[in-house]
Amino acid sequence: MVSSEWTRIEKASLLSCTVSDLAMASSSSSSSDRSRLLLLFDVDGTLTPHRRPMRPEVRDFLLGEVLPRATVGLVSGSDVAKLTWQVGGPEVAGRFDFVFSENGLVAHRKGGELIGEQSIAQHLGEERVQRLINFALGYMSGLELPCKRGNFVEFRTGLINLSPVGRSCSQQQREEFARLDEERGIRRDFRRALMQEFPLETAGLQFAIGGQISVDVFPAGWDKRFCLRYVEQDFKQIHFFGDRTEEGGNDRDIFLDDRTIGHAVISPEDTVEQTKKILGL
Repeated sequence: MVSSEWTRIEKASLLSCTVSDLAMASSSSSSSDRSRLLLLFDVDGTLTPHRRPMRPEVRDFLLGEVLPRATVGLVSGSDVAKLTWQVGGPEVAGRFDFVFSENGLVAHRKGGELIGEQSIAQHLGEERVQRLINFALGYMSGLELPCKRGNFVEFRTGLINLSPVGRSCSQQQREEFARLDEERGIRRDFRRALMQEFPLETAGLQFAIGGQISVDVFPAGWDKRFCLRYVEQDFKQIHFFGDRTEEGGNDRDIFLDDRTIGHAVISPEDTVEQTKKILGL
């Protein structure tokens, strides 16, 4: 998308660092110094096609070429079950050094060890949760779409996922909504309405567009930067790869964070190519 290319240039300018500089800095990475370099990957749209499993060639590249040279973490807005399914099951997910689901609100170390968990329900309280859900359902009920299916509100451990078309939609219906959303800005307008109803200054909530069909809701600071608290002191370089780095996208905050070197990608294939440059492959 055009905005991804813009944000890639924007971040490069902010860091005053070129791709060739990054490659020189890490081209000597090997199993002996992999602990100094952390690569964090968004999953949906970055390592996998949207809401589909990771392709074998991407999986083999990560496990066979990247893991021997760098510490690898996955960070996704999805819950751990969806994330695990997309990357190929528990055996594959368990080989990565970190698995940060729900923006890192649920954090696992290699092998499935739980190292952290936050509850949005406890943090907000039932009254605020219900006010948010009631408003979202009222707004979505007024939308005229080609179709609507079930599961418009998915309550996760660390965030609430709102989908105007419903997460029970088929892959074809998902893609149809995504095309319509690209034309009409359905989720952009939904996010704007949520921000107006629940201002950050008073409600303490953030709203981010992720994937193809939904908007994520979470307390301020509970975006993907949350996962950095588990790793920021341990690595010389932290690279992040994401496909939703545009304004309002759920990868933008961590992409622009001073603690990371951000890479805007447009597909799993692009992710592989950018990773190869960083590792000097």
